[in-house]
Formats: sequence, C-alpha cells, structure tokens
Amino acid sequence: MTLIKQLQAQDEFMGFYLLKELEVKQTNSTPAKDYFDIVLCDASGQLSAKFWDVSPTDKETFFPMGLVKVQGLVQTYREKLQVKINRIRKVTPEDGVAVKDFIRSAPLSPDNLIQTIHRVMDSITNDTIKRLVAFCVEKVEEKLQHYPAAKTHHHAYFAGLAYHIVRMLEIGEFICKQRPFLNEDLIKAGIILHDIAKPEEMIAQLGIVSDYSVQGKLLGHISMAANWITEAAIHHGIELQSDLVLGLQHIILSHHNLPEWGSPVLPQIPEAVALHYIDSMDAKLQMVEDALELTPETEPWTPMIRGLENKAIYRLNL
Repeated sequence: MTLIKQLQAQDEFMGFYLLKELEVKQTNSTPAKDYFDIVLCDASGQLSAKFWDVSPTDKETFFPMGLVKVQGLVQTYREKLQVKINRIRKVTPEDGVAVKDFIRSAPLSPDNLIQTIHRVMDSITNDTIKRLVAFCVEKVEEKLQHYPAAKTHHHAYFAGLAYHIVRMLEIGEFICKQRPFLNEDLIKAGIILHDIAKPEEMIAQLGIVSDYSVQGKLLGHISMAANWITEAAIHHGIELQSDLVLGLQHIILSHHNLPEWGSPVLPQIPEAVALHYIDSMDAKLQMVEDALELTPETEPWTPMIRGLENKAIYRLNL
C-alpha cells in the first residue's frame, strides 16, 4: 500500500485510508453537482481529495472516520498536492485492516505518559497546590489517554495532549534548575493544568477532532480550566482569594500571552512568563518536527507552517 507521505504529483495509486474529514459540497456549474471534499489520512500524514459526481447512494455510504479503499491520481492544485479519487469503496472484513493502523499517535505509550504526569503531581511539595491539580486532572483522566492537544495546530494526534504535557514538564524541570527563583510547584501545576480542559473543549475520536463542544465554543479551554480551579478550591475549602489560587488561575489565564491569542490577561508573575514560553517552545518545535516527519525526504522544503507565521522549513543536506 502507498503511504500518503510517499505520494507525489502524477502518481496513480491504490490503497486503504481513513476518511478523516468528509463534506458534501456543490460545484459552481449549472446545474450544480454534488461532490465530496475529503481529507484522507494514514499514520504517515494526510492529503486533501475530491470525489466528483457523488450519487445519493454515495452520500448514504461514506462518512467521516470510515475506512475506505481508494484508487486515485495525485494532482497539483494551487501549488499543493490533491487527490482526484476515481474509485472508492468501504473496507470489508476480508481486507484485514483496522482503524488503529491509520492514525498518528504520540511516540510514547499513553500509559507511560499518564504515569509520568502522576509522578510529577506526586512530587509537588505544596499540599494545597497538589490537591487543586489532582481535582482538575481527575475530571478528564480517562480522556487524557487518547486526546490530541489541538485540532490541527500541534500535537494533533492520539495521546498528543499527554505527550505535550510531558514534554513541557521536561523543559520545566530544566528551567527551574537554571532559574531557582521560580516556584517549581507552580511551574509543574501550570504545565499540567494549562490545557487540561482541552478534552472538554473538543470532540475527538482516536485523536482526531471533529468539532468543538458547546462549552468549548462559548467558553474555551482557558476559561474552563480557571473555573475548575475555583471549583477545586471550593471543594477543598481553600480560600479563593489566596495567593495560591489566584496565582494558579493567573498562570492558566495568561498562558497564551496576548488577548489576540486567547488570553484575557498578560503574564504578570514569574511563573506565568515561564509557562508561556515553555508552552510556545514545545508547541512550535513540535510543529517543525511534525512537518519534517510528514514531508517526503525527497522534498527539501516542508509546506508552510501556520503556527510559524506561515514559514516553511528547509531540510539541510548534512
């Protein structure tokens, strides 16, 4: 089977893929005709595709997150690769393929990631902070096993959120050793909780986000996490106006740094400044790593990366 990462312009191919996204649209012709606007994916990457002249039966047969066998042609449209699907059918048991074979996953097992998060939680020396963190984590612990960190931006795959948290904890450990004036417990807590409400903000299956929840659309994960800290403090009888509660809420509310990036306040305590840059560093380096991994080795340049101001990354031939 041809992996998506291996496809090049003018390739004719056949293989099994996951319908990551599927939307029925209409052409601009007269009369208008239905077609499928599709995103095909496998563990190596994803690619936009079109299936023209869709029949009523097709619209009752194919849905997002379904496995299909595709015969198609790779074309170039607006300087990007796109598949023209000539034939498509649903997989059958005889094909011997499973959905788990077609999804990207974090490079570490979910169990190991969750164990690492718990080990760091247990290492928090301030009992009040530890209780606040444990209360919030417990809300989404099952979903942490498989949820992505984002829909497309970074760590957008199975167990991506837990992987993002663990990688940030590694950076945070180094920063706290280099800058001992930082409160290590607050750094650990802020890293674990900064995106903890993402599993309630997004609707995802097998690490693929299909939509945002009503809460996600109306509140967003930053506000939701800050509210959970308030809820945790009330549950444990912790003073809401204490510096611990206010400081932890501030770290969460400010971790996107600017209002236009989603934060209602700017970082104004040392740990909030540190958390923003730890988060940004891990997210941006992951964007670069993913782009390089998903770009064929024959291509010197990656596609433009939205999270890096639409810059492409060049692969040095060393």
